[in-house]
Amino acid sequence: MINIAVLIPLLALIAGILILIMPKMLHYIVAVYLILYGIISLGLIK
Repeated sequence: MINIAVLIPLLALIAGILILIMPKMLHYIVAVYLILYGIISLGLIK
């Protein structure tokens, strides 16, 4: 099982790479990142 301490930086890295590849998708990538960060922080994904 993946630890949250590893999941958040990994998610940020993936979001950063996607922003570099597809800058026009910035709004969607940031929105998805923030939603996933919130869900993970609340403990809804274990």
